[in-house]
Amino acid sequence: MDLDLIALNVEAEDPKSVIRELGTRMLAKNYVKDTYIDAVLERESKLPTGLDLGEFCVAIPHTNTEHVNISNFAIGILKNPVEFHSMSEPTKTLKIGLVFLLAVKDPASQVGLLGNLMKIFQNVELMKNIRNATTKKEVDDLLDFIQI
Repeated sequence: MDLDLIALNVEAEDPKSVIRELGTRMLAKNYVKDTYIDAVLERESKLPTGLDLGEFCVAIPHTNTEHVNISNFAIGILKNPVEFHSMSEPTKTLKIGLVFLLAVKDPASQVGLLGNLMKIFQNVELMKNIRNATTKKEVDDLLDFIQI
């Protein structure tokens, strides 16, 4: 994983600011096109990506492949939770502490990436370790099994 795509203690007011922060990191490394951030924001407003995992709530904002140059993802560990709308109940909001911003170039690889993310989300101990990580290297080590 690109350590520049890991953001610790992100201070954000709302989902837009989190997406912009992580998207700007991806744009700076040329993983995504300059249309990416606006496309993610537009999609998130119509098809929210907040997931209630019980002990944790995460969001996995993303958009269409046409806005992506090279597949990757950014992770934001938020200093304070931000309210995202729920994927399963769009009128409900969830307090999100972890955001995985996805950029997928090949639609076929999205299934594999989502499968790996679900393995992470189902592992409460791993989620706690990610949430409590104090260095980017620590996060990278915890997620080194993910293939993009």
